[in-house]
Amino acid sequence: MLSRARFNEAISTPTGIPGACRVALPAGYGSCWADHTPVGDGLVVVRSEYRPCRDLVEESEQARAGATLVATFGLAGVSGYVAHKGPPLRFRTGRATLAAFTSCTGERHVPAGTAARHFRLVMSAPAVERYLGDESANKLVGRNGVTLLSEQPIAPWCRTLILPLLSLESMSPVDRHIAALTLAAEVLRPLSTGAVSVTPDVNCADIEKLNRARDLMHMHADRRLTIPYLSMSVGLNEHAFKHGFRSHFGITPARYLLQLRMRKAWVLLASGTRVAQVAYAVGYEYPANFSAAFTRYFGRNPKSFRAGGVTTIRIAA
Repeated sequence: MLSRARFNEAISTPTGIPGACRVALPAGYGSCWADHTPVGDGLVVVRSEYRPCRDLVEESEQARAGATLVATFGLAGVSGYVAHKGPPLRFRTGRATLAAFTSCTGERHVPAGTAARHFRLVMSAPAVERYLGDESANKLVGRNGVTLLSEQPIAPWCRTLILPLLSLESMSPVDRHIAALTLAAEVLRPLSTGAVSVTPDVNCADIEKLNRARDLMHMHADRRLTIPYLSMSVGLNEHAFKHGFRSHFGITPARYLLQLRMRKAWVLLASGTRVAQVAYAVGYEYPANFSAAFTRYFGRNPKSFRAGGVTTIRIAA
């Protein structure tokens, strides 16, 4: 049996944090709530948990001026969002989804028998303009409905940034703002550097293949992956693969794989793993070649790393 909740049925009540509120559906739908907490000018953190009694469809409406950029991190379960204009969105455990919403209406879908928990960072149009600049922001603001910008595994460094934001009550307002801005910087980095295309020209079938190729990179970063292997594995010729990958993700597949390997190496080195072991774990046959690539990318020799000794690191463009 299916339950349908209208957008005006939700009840808003204040929480213990100034300016924050909990928006919850009536108890008859199950335990379905979302805590909205302002953490800075144009930045809102949303922590939600939906445990519906039956399969749930909840109507939603977003009528704000300009685009709202929403980064959704799946913590548990699965849910979806179907907009009246734009592609359907799917939120899954361990995946991060970045989307722009502009004056859209739609439906949130949550299956019964599970807990769908999500963490969201919501950025208003003025905040997007402030952090991205007018040119990049206008590409988002000029669209109506939903625009899917990216969907990929949650990076380890993002998990580290999200963790304190799940316990906002124990943080000071300044700490909340710092943590949210740090996460926003990671979320916006691909947009500001052109690593995400906001005007994709790739058909849906090829997008699915390109996403599979990206997932192969994440699963097998320790192997000697080649462009011919990746393109053939997903059923695209090499030219279509390279052109489609760059058009869809805004970056060449070779550069994407390098970024993936270097960031994985950063996490491993920060945890105390030896340089040679890290080199093999990210697909390098010779540790010396890895060290040279790591130094070019980060501007720092991997041997200078010590567990807990690096909190900030420069990422090459």
